[in-house]
Amino acid sequence: MINKIISVNEAAEKIQNGMTIMVGGFLANGTPEKIIDILVKRNVKDLTLICNDTGFPDKGVGKMVVNKQFKKIIASHVGTNPETANQMNSGETEVELIPQGTLAEKIRCGGSGLGGFYTPTGVGTEAEAEKEKKLIDGKEYILETPLKADVALIKSSITDKKGNMIFNKSMKNFNPIMATAADVVIVEADKIVEIGEIDPEHVMCSGIFVDYIIGGDNSGC
Repeated sequence: MINKIISVNEAAEKIQNGMTIMVGGFLANGTPEKIIDILVKRNVKDLTLICNDTGFPDKGVGKMVVNKQFKKIIASHVGTNPETANQMNSGETEVELIPQGTLAEKIRCGGSGLGGFYTPTGVGTEAEAEKEKKLIDGKEYILETPLKADVALIKSSITDKKGNMIFNKSMKNFNPIMATAADVVIVEADKIVEIGEIDPEHVMCSGIFVDYIIGGDNSGC
């Protein structure tokens, strides 16, 4: 069996300047904080971020926003981190705001190998600019295309050594679908257990998607 467990520093080295990364979580709950902290120290630059939100200035990916590590942010809302708005308004960082359900579905399409989906959300607004529109049963829809990333940074409550995951409560927000939509998937687990310790009926995201795991005593150098 391939050993997927690496140190947090080894995990952070997988993210290079200019990459597109997905980071799971909702208002920083379910965000892999250990990896984020190392990325801040390494000062990786010119990244494109795909996330639900930009956390807070001192929590989640917000710490990377404050450190000005993103050239572009794709998110559903950024209101809890004033620094994101400052960089957006100054033109320093490009920010693309996408309705939350649309964002989740774009990521799901990326992970499922689909070419996109039609949605009525955004019809008649700036969101439809330069997008294909289609009339279905007399109703207008916008074509939304998939989102994928070079690396997905995921947080789980429990992960076994194959990468099978359990998420506690709102940690499920975006983490499971992001695990399907990146070339490399790194999971930061609160607890790592042996294979077989997780009941298959309780697995919320399969280890088949996971490349690397950090957590427990393996989170150091």
